[in-house]
Amino acid sequence: MGVQQVRKESAGTAISGVERLSLRVSAMINHPVAQVQRWVTIHRLDTDGEREWDEVVELLSETDGLDLTFNDDGTITVRWEKPDEADRATEVDDFEPEAEPAPF
Repeated sequence: MGVQQVRKESAGTAISGVERLSLRVSAMINHPVAQVQRWVTIHRLDTDGEREWDEVVELLSETDGLDLTFNDDGTITVRWEKPDEADRATEVDDFEPEAEPAPF
């Protein structure tokens, strides 16, 4: 697949403001430094709309295991605890493989 073909395919799929902001916040949370310290401060850019920002903040506030601190400067500090090994083992134990094998 050539570069021009990739550009044509990606040009046809527009990303919404909420999706763009969600990807940025997700990248900040998943950054290796944030994962080690288990907190990150997110901020709203001038290009982030009010509706989009509110929607992403609402999603974060509804997510179990996240603690949000609303700072005076408009930023939000997101904190989380290290998952217990027992919790991780439960997630793996509860996993049920699909009945059919993967098609590849």
